[in-house]
Amino acid sequence: MKVAFLGLGNMGLPMALNLIQAGHQVHGFDLVQSQLDVFKAAGGISVGSASEAAIDADVIISMLPASRHVEALYLGDSGILATANPKSLLVDCSTISPKVSQAVAATAKAKGFAMIDAPVSGGTAGAQAGTLTFMVGGDSVDVDQARPLLEKMGKNIFHAGPSGSGQTVKVCNNMLLGIQMLGTSEALRLGMANGMDPKVLSDMMSKSSGRNWVLELYNPCPGVMENVPSTKGYVSGFGVDLMLKDLSLATENAGDLDASVPLGELSRKLYEAHSKAGNGSLDFSSVFNLKVD
Repeated sequence: MKVAFLGLGNMGLPMALNLIQAGHQVHGFDLVQSQLDVFKAAGGISVGSASEAAIDADVIISMLPASRHVEALYLGDSGILATANPKSLLVDCSTISPKVSQAVAATAKAKGFAMIDAPVSGGTAGAQAGTLTFMVGGDSVDVDQARPLLEKMGKNIFHAGPSGSGQTVKVCNNMLLGIQMLGTSEALRLGMANGMDPKVLSDMMSKSSGRNWVLELYNPCPGVMENVPSTKGYVSGFGVDLMLKDLSLATENAGDLDASVPLGELSRKLYEAHSKAGNGSLDFSSVFNLKVD
C-alpha cells in the first residue's frame, strides 16, 4: 500500500517508521529536515511537499500540531483536497477542535473524499512501540478500510461514531488526564508535607478509592517510579504546552456547546501559569512543582 505521511514530528515519525517496517511504501513530508533525514534513513521516501507525497497515495495520514495547520493542509488553494486523488482515504491523526474536524471532513466529502479523524493516546513511547490507542470518528466502511494500517501503529482502535467523534473523545480524555495529574500532585504534596514517604503514600492510594492512571503508571513525584519523566528531570514525554493546547480545545468546545467544565477551566489556567513560568517544554507531570500564591 502506498501511504503519504504528512507531519513527521515526535509522534508522526515513529508512527511512519512502524508503517515502513510493516512493508508499506511510505512517502513523507515535514518542514524539519532532520526529521526527514531520519525518515529517509529508515527506508521512507522523502519528498519536497505535502502535495508531492500525496500523489497516487492509497491513504494520506496527517499528524500536525493544531487546527490551523490541518485547515491549511487540507483546505488551502494548493492543499490536499485541491491536489490529491479523491480515491485516497484521508486519515487525520492530529488532535484538533471537533468543530474544525467536522468542517474539514464535510468539505472533503463534498469533493468526493472519504475522511476519518483518528487522534491518538499513548505518547511518544506508544508511538515507538506501536501500541497507541486510536479514537476514530467517521463512516464505518472508511474506518474498516483504515484499520489494517492503524493496527500497525496501535494496539487499540475504537470507533467512536461519526466525523469529529474521535476528536471529542480525545479532548474529553485529555481534560480528565490533566485534572488527574493536578489532583494526584496535590495529594502527594499534602502527604509529603505531613512527613509521608511519597512512595508509600502512592502505593496505598493506588490500592484505595483514589486509584488512577497517574498514580499507577505516571507518578509525578521524582523517585517514586522508574522510567517516567519525573525521574528524568521531566524531559521528553507529553509537554506542558501540549496539555495546555488540549485543555484549551476542551474548554473551547465546552463553550461552543454551553457545557459546564469548571475543573477543566481551572486546570487550563493552572497549566497556563506553569507554562508561563518557563516550563512549557517539560513533561506535563512537572506540574507537580507548580506553586500558586
